[in-house]
Amino acid sequence: MTLPATAHPAAAMRAPPLESAMNAPLPEHIRKALETVSLEDKYTLGEGRAFMSGVQALVRLPMLQRQRDAAAGLNTAGFISGYRGSPLGTYDQALWAAKKHLAQNHIVFQPGVNEELGATAVWGTQQLDLYPDKKKYDGVFGIWYGKGPGVDRCSDVFKHANMAGTAKHGGVIAIAGDDHISKSSTAPHQSDHIFKACGTPVFFPSSVQDILDMGLHAFAMSRFSGVWSGMKTIQEVVESSSSVSLDPDRVKIVMPEDFVMPPGGLHIRWPDAPLEQEARLMDYKWYAALAYVRANKLNYNVIEGQNDRFGIIASGKAYNDTRQALVDLGLDDDTCRQLGIRVHKVNVVWPLEATITRSFAQGLQEILVVEEKRQVIEYQLKEELYNWRADVRPHVLGKFDEPEGDISGGEWSMPNPSQNWLLRAKADLTPALIAKAIAKRLKKLGVSADIVARMDARLAIIEASERTMTELKADTGERAPWFCSGCPHNTSTRVPEGSRAVAGIGCHYMTVWMDRSTSTFTQMGGEGVSWVGQFPFTEDKHVFANLGDGTYFHSGLLAIRQSIAAGVNITYKVLYNDAVAMTGGQAVGERPEGHSVLQIMNSLKAEGVAKLVIVTDEPQKYDGVALAQGVTVHHRDELDRIQREFREIKGCTAIIYDQTCATEKRRRRKRGKLATPDKTVVINELVCEGCGDCSVQSNCLSVEPVETEFGRKRRINQSTCNKDYSCVKGFCPSFVTVEGGQLKKPKKDKKGDLSALPHIPEPVLPVADVAWGIVVAGVGGTGVITIGSLLGMAAHLEGKGVITQDAAGLAQKGGATWSHIQIANRPDAIYTTKVDTAKADLVIGCDAIVAANKATLAVLQPGRTFVALNTHRTPTASFVNNPNWQFPDAHCDTAITSALGEGSVGSFDAEQVATQLLGDSIYTNPLLLGYAWQKGRVPLTLASLMRAMELNGVQVENNKAAFEWGRRCAHDLAAVQALFQAAQVIQFVKKPALADMIAKRVDFLTGYQNAAYAADYQAFVQRVQAAEAQLGTTTRLTEAVARYLFKLMAYKDEYEVARLHTDKAFMDKIAAQFEGDFKLVHHLAPPLSAAKNEKGELVKKPYGPWMRNAFGLLAKMKGLRGTAFDVFGKTEERRTERALIVEYRACIDELLAGLTADKLALAVEIARIPEDIRGYGHVKERHLKAARAKWNGLMAQWRSPGAPAQRQAA
Repeated sequence: MTLPATAHPAAAMRAPPLESAMNAPLPEHIRKALETVSLEDKYTLGEGRAFMSGVQALVRLPMLQRQRDAAAGLNTAGFISGYRGSPLGTYDQALWAAKKHLAQNHIVFQPGVNEELGATAVWGTQQLDLYPDKKKYDGVFGIWYGKGPGVDRCSDVFKHANMAGTAKHGGVIAIAGDDHISKSSTAPHQSDHIFKACGTPVFFPSSVQDILDMGLHAFAMSRFSGVWSGMKTIQEVVESSSSVSLDPDRVKIVMPEDFVMPPGGLHIRWPDAPLEQEARLMDYKWYAALAYVRANKLNYNVIEGQNDRFGIIASGKAYNDTRQALVDLGLDDDTCRQLGIRVHKVNVVWPLEATITRSFAQGLQEILVVEEKRQVIEYQLKEELYNWRADVRPHVLGKFDEPEGDISGGEWSMPNPSQNWLLRAKADLTPALIAKAIAKRLKKLGVSADIVARMDARLAIIEASERTMTELKADTGERAPWFCSGCPHNTSTRVPEGSRAVAGIGCHYMTVWMDRSTSTFTQMGGEGVSWVGQFPFTEDKHVFANLGDGTYFHSGLLAIRQSIAAGVNITYKVLYNDAVAMTGGQAVGERPEGHSVLQIMNSLKAEGVAKLVIVTDEPQKYDGVALAQGVTVHHRDELDRIQREFREIKGCTAIIYDQTCATEKRRRRKRGKLATPDKTVVINELVCEGCGDCSVQSNCLSVEPVETEFGRKRRINQSTCNKDYSCVKGFCPSFVTVEGGQLKKPKKDKKGDLSALPHIPEPVLPVADVAWGIVVAGVGGTGVITIGSLLGMAAHLEGKGVITQDAAGLAQKGGATWSHIQIANRPDAIYTTKVDTAKADLVIGCDAIVAANKATLAVLQPGRTFVALNTHRTPTASFVNNPNWQFPDAHCDTAITSALGEGSVGSFDAEQVATQLLGDSIYTNPLLLGYAWQKGRVPLTLASLMRAMELNGVQVENNKAAFEWGRRCAHDLAAVQALFQAAQVIQFVKKPALADMIAKRVDFLTGYQNAAYAADYQAFVQRVQAAEAQLGTTTRLTEAVARYLFKLMAYKDEYEVARLHTDKAFMDKIAAQFEGDFKLVHHLAPPLSAAKNEKGELVKKPYGPWMRNAFGLLAKMKGLRGTAFDVFGKTEERRTERALIVEYRACIDELLAGLTADKLALAVEIARIPEDIRGYGHVKERHLKAARAKWNGLMAQWRSPGAPAQRQAA
């Protein structure tokens, strides 16, 4: 079906631009689109418009080429090979998803084992012309793809294949995925120069449409000139989505008539001597490519006039940013013509076609070259103009501004040109940076006062935003990427105390910012080989090297071979997680059956590793499996012991760590390909000490803090938990596994049935005459990108212009991520793929920390932007290692409101609403979208949004319900919250009055022991209260003693743990959460009977339902506590706990004896010491040792004569 270029016109002012006929019937073209558009359009539609991403355009491109060939009477086929990597990390998945369409078009996709071998396979397709008798097709066109570093790796193949040439009806495009800002890479990357070094012309598309259009030209150029065509893609383009035209005659290819072919032509041949190949490339092929650029006008003026004086030349993303910068400065196309500004778009950045370039430069006084990273166009332009007469040669500026004094030299003639950046080569460019450069040069050239005022208005907004960023002092936290919940790397990347590890490419690279004694990394396939250069020169005897299974198959085996050959002492940990997890969970081994642990085992044995074992979370799956000689299988709990053993072995050893990727398990469970274990972990908060050992053991983000009356405890986030169970290893008896049964889903009749609720009025929608900017800011992997996709498809259905841009890759691992969406009534009203500085109309803040990130704050503009903010406190990775970490919600609120003002933020706990009403936090984002829509901040109809959800095809009814609940939150938040307030689970405790706090603890201690024990506690606290009252109205010391004397007196021995686990409140909580036939299993290490590990620490083990009967009996025996009959009370731990109570009371007595207003703050700090004495067994012992050192230090301070000891109490 064909969609029109524009939707219904509605002229209005931007503040606030409103579409008044909101409830009118849908226009016919939208109604028709809602009925006929499908997700398959991007691959099946023969004409009209389809919504697709840049990656999907690369899937459609070879189909278009085959169809054009067929229309021209050619029977061709296609071949695609390469290796994944962000921003092309999902290209192979998109190709597999479209395999039916590819097969219909005779296109074969065969992923490469690595980039170099994939490129070699593509080279092979052009060699088919050397064997004409055996050809099935007239020609085979090829596509190679790879991340920027993969281009580097392939330079040898590219040089050989490019010199050899392409087939007459073949042709090749090498597609590079560049990461200019190192967002999902170990280094920033630019492929232009390596393509140039290989002699490969470089196309740089600036949009999804360009990928299709320039892709067809790239094939045609490759066929005509005999060279491979390079195509540079970057995240902002290839991971953007938009509505594109698929009309078959859109691209009109013109064959050059001004190029004389040499005898024998330019195509591949055999035999072909190397120097003859080189001569053909340098004498003819490059010039044939230039003739193609010239004939098809691939580089052209976008804006030009009769009296132009200032030229701007740009390519790719920088071209988009330049167009946006001009509009932002108030310089629309007509104004540019009036001012004499000429704008030139370059689609082929190397070699830069001379005739077109000279024509562009003619008559100009100055040219500004706008390109990201190191100069490509600028150098060629300067060379082209170098011999022009000085009176007609334009002044060329790009990376650097004019220096003071002598300007005759280039960038190398200055001692430090970086002090003179105009358009920096590092990082990237933005419309704001480009606007500053354009304004600076235009002011120097001279423009009228009203133009200066226009430009200054935009510059003032940019500078105000930058000032806000500079002045922002509040710590709004950081959401760093982290291993997914239940990730095998949480366990596998640990090293024993005293050892160190080196990292490599893959998810495990994240260990370099974790506490894993892991430092430095290598390129892909070099893992561990840096040690070969260190080993002879260091006193270190051994290192561990992490090597992912995907990298092992790619080229990592060669690294192991090198380490064996060098005879160094190294242990490779081959992290087999059954998926290439970093790029989306592709199968290891580039074939459906994957590459198994046993295949890796046999390869490593054949290479000659000194020793090899398999470590796994499921040793039983190897029962009866034939293993190579000497190979044994061990449970992952033995990893530390095995590593200690391996680091003493001479030579190269290997551990294959076998545990499936947690995210892949979740995917397989959702698709019914893997059973969901009927075992769920819960934490009894009253038993929990908040020590954080469960986080230390699991490194898992699903172990979250929960604030209670008795301090900070832990809970398991059931929505995100992937059932790895390593948290249960935390040395603490609070962990209970519920086995059998399942988590209850909310019942609609209880929590509010949407169909039974009255309708709410629909909002008046904004009109998008110019680009309406929406930024979704949230946590990677929670559906941020899905919101962008829904908005993009809905806009496409309405025939509006739309560009969405997503950030995948490393950020998707629980890091900060953004989706940018721009919507306009006309496609040509949108220039860039990202919302620029102070250009957002709506920010959907799915997470407060990401919403308060400087990248988000930069898009805000007071009076323009509205922020829909989720205030739920989702912990960051900082909490894993810091049990006292606090969510910086106040700082986040301050940062956002100071940038915008109070009235521009709508905030509520959207995750709480989603969890309570829909049973899963995954519905938080669509709920926020509904909230923002009801607030009148989304320029799309309800019908198109609902249809977009249907086309998305995932949890359609729940996503629709979430959107509707979001609308209702916007309409009447209190009414929605009232539906579940009584059943509220997530409570952030308000500070109780002192009397209430003491009363609760007296009540608790009565249950703990008896009334006399509780009265003893109460009397002591009252004595403190009386002493503190002498100093005035403060109760800080009394509160501290009330909390921490209680904590010490209610020490959790066996009787207390039994009492709390059999408490009715805990059992009621379990019954409210679970249904079905379930049993409770406790995980304990009874001091009198538990086994010990090599460190002498007790080891937990599971105890079945019979333990609950034992608990019931034990709880009744609490009267024995501390008596001669207390069998448990004789252990060192229990004696220490009882002694601490006496010691603490004596300490408080000492404080009271010398208490003054001056020394109150120090007294409070000393009284809070027991806060740091957390946990059980060896964990508590470790914490007590640290707390005692602090305690002694503070008491020394207290006792020092004359010390004022005035401290700021926390």
